[in-house]
Amino acid sequence: MSQLDDPRDVDPDPPPASLGSADEEVHVRALGPDVPPSSPVELPDRGTIPVRDFGPRDADSTIVLLHGWTATADLNWFRCYDALAEQHRVIAFDQRGHGTGLRSKRRFRLEDCADDAVAIADALGIDRFIPIGYSMGGPVAQLIWRRHAERVRGLVLCATAPVFSVERVERLSFLGATGLAALARITPEQARTWLTDQLYLQRKSRDWEPWAVQEAASHDWRMLLEAGTAIGGFDSTPWISEVDVPTALLITMQDGVVSRRRQTMLFDALPDATVFRIDSDHGAAVEAADAFVPALLRAIATVERSST
Repeated sequence: MSQLDDPRDVDPDPPPASLGSADEEVHVRALGPDVPPSSPVELPDRGTIPVRDFGPRDADSTIVLLHGWTATADLNWFRCYDALAEQHRVIAFDQRGHGTGLRSKRRFRLEDCADDAVAIADALGIDRFIPIGYSMGGPVAQLIWRRHAERVRGLVLCATAPVFSVERVERLSFLGATGLAALARITPEQARTWLTDQLYLQRKSRDWEPWAVQEAASHDWRMLLEAGTAIGGFDSTPWISEVDVPTALLITMQDGVVSRRRQTMLFDALPDATVFRIDSDHGAAVEAADAFVPALLRAIATVERSST
């Protein structure tokens, strides 16, 4: 195992003290949603990562869920799990630095996240799969195709874009907050408070807040800040039009994080892509799940029908 990629190189922060006694923690966890179990998967030269692998093994396709920045797989996708598992083998895990994701002393790179997904597929004996990327997961999915095209059966890209940081306001959105946090040398507890306020997929109901805080408490703050910078510097416009696999786009029409105009750049670059519109903000996978989940299932079916 490479020392640089050993997940023990950077220890995750401890849970926030405000969660209370052991009895209170059991109660807090009980408020969270039921999710499929995870199992540790060892990745050569990278480390060990918990992976949720569920749904029928003989399904027509395998999908790999790639969550957004500041979220985890569960925070992003928990309202989609049951519906997806009815007809697909589903792989879900936390990205580098997020939740239980891999830890490394090296600087966060979206390219490494793409390679991680393929390494997990290798470890599970999965040849081709459909990456489904949400927000930050969109660049990761695009890079999986760019770096491992032979492994990609198709793409589903949700609430995402080919470039994020062009105009000054967008640079401030992705780089300003993270830079301010780093310069201020915020404490882990302050970081948790900031993240809880910013977490775009946090449940609006107070009943879900302790679970969301627990999920956020396990982030690696250095890597999370670096991830924001990486997103701000991402730009696939020079090559995204070369994508040669079936692709479906889910555009969040009221999005205040990744603008609709920015999302439609993918449509312009991928004229053969199928588009599904969701009349919701950036948190559609949770806040508008009744509309998002059926659209996601149709998007996957469209990619399956068009792929070989």
